[in-house]
Amino acid sequence: MSEPPRDSRAALPAVDRVLNAPGAGGLVERYGRSLVLDTVRQIIAERRGAGEAASVEAIVTASAALLDRLMRPSQRRVFNLTGTVLHTNLGRAPLPEEAVAAAVEAMRAPSTLEYDLASGRRGERDDHIAGWLTRLTGAEAALAVNNNAGALLLTLNALAAGRETLVSRGELIEIGGAFRLPDIMQRAGTRLREVGTTNRTHLRDFADAIGPDTALILKVHTSNYEIQGFTAAVPASRLAQLAKERGVAFVEDLGSGTLVDLDRWGLPHEPTVAEALKAGADLVTFSGDKLLGGPQAGLVVGRAELIATLATNPLKRALRLDKIRLAALEAVLRLYADPDHLAERLPALRLLTRPRTEIAALAQRLMPAMVQALDGSATVALVETNSQIGSGALPVSLLPSAGLALAPSPPSGAAVEILARRLRALPVPVIGRIEGGRLILDLRCLEDEVEFAAQLGRLVPDRP
Repeated sequence: MSEPPRDSRAALPAVDRVLNAPGAGGLVERYGRSLVLDTVRQIIAERRGAGEAASVEAIVTASAALLDRLMRPSQRRVFNLTGTVLHTNLGRAPLPEEAVAAAVEAMRAPSTLEYDLASGRRGERDDHIAGWLTRLTGAEAALAVNNNAGALLLTLNALAAGRETLVSRGELIEIGGAFRLPDIMQRAGTRLREVGTTNRTHLRDFADAIGPDTALILKVHTSNYEIQGFTAAVPASRLAQLAKERGVAFVEDLGSGTLVDLDRWGLPHEPTVAEALKAGADLVTFSGDKLLGGPQAGLVVGRAELIATLATNPLKRALRLDKIRLAALEAVLRLYADPDHLAERLPALRLLTRPRTEIAALAQRLMPAMVQALDGSATVALVETNSQIGSGALPVSLLPSAGLALAPSPPSGAAVEILARRLRALPVPVIGRIEGGRLILDLRCLEDEVEFAAQLGRLVPDRP
């Protein structure tokens, strides 16, 4: 006769026994009884489903491990060694310590977010950043919303809902996540009127398209691509003049946007907000967390009466910033008052201007520790490479950099993926890029050399 099936329930302890075990008390104290109870039940159910026996101690140990994973923050600090400085998936611009401190202070207690101490009456939250933005750009007024897409959505809805907006076909951009300008315009309630062709748009194209239903002309900075060859685009100053003559608004979306001329630090030129306003834009929209180096925000600067129209639009409340990001943004904008020390104090600019010789010296110092940590599972070589700014800024402009190239032994596509996974499993995950069968660690953004080297000894063993 065959042996009767084993009743796995008899080999598993009751939930109460586990909760009353010596090791469970500490879990309850740390995580709370409700969460520990749910976790113990889950572990027991998994063992029962698999037909596995387990002791009380084993259930407590497994529960502790699961609770530790569950309570670990899902958003973790990483070493960004991808070579993309403003990496959208890794949080874009790192904030300066002044901004971090300001955000923490705003979180701790009530603040004057919308309160005027002088009058004792309600204040306006945008006043915390508007003064700095007007000072730094020359604009008459300014406001802030959640991101640049929100800034453009608000602008189009407030100024062109139910009417036409003219845009060159060569500027109908799509940004990350299949987020397209025509879709934003549709949601804003304005009708897109395409002018010109993909590669060539002339002033006459705009002039011929303007009619009684035209509300504004929109110029969009093609920040994440570049059209080369037989091309033509209308300068902003010419569009501004045409808009003024025809009585329509002219709005320029700068995308990343920068408040300073990057030429000063030997970087490729990117149009500044002040330049766009000087060229005649009625409003300029741009991001706060890209080249500006601050927290996520969408900023609008320009004519006071138009900013006032945006401020009273119902969408403004839905898109507004909270006190934490406003505090951080204000702290970042204050740094721009001293441009001579900006590259030292603003992390994004400091990383973008880091000399290749300094990065190469860092790679040389780290190479022995990396060789030792990999223990023959991969070769390590010094490599000259190129970083990119990222987040749609200057897409074809590269920054000379250096790093380490890790090549698995023996080489294979699967092996390099495993190597990348091993580095991502470190206490502070290391994110590189796979290129030509090697894992490239571009060291431009690595500033904590000591912590990086110290954790290399914790690389998990190589496994298929």
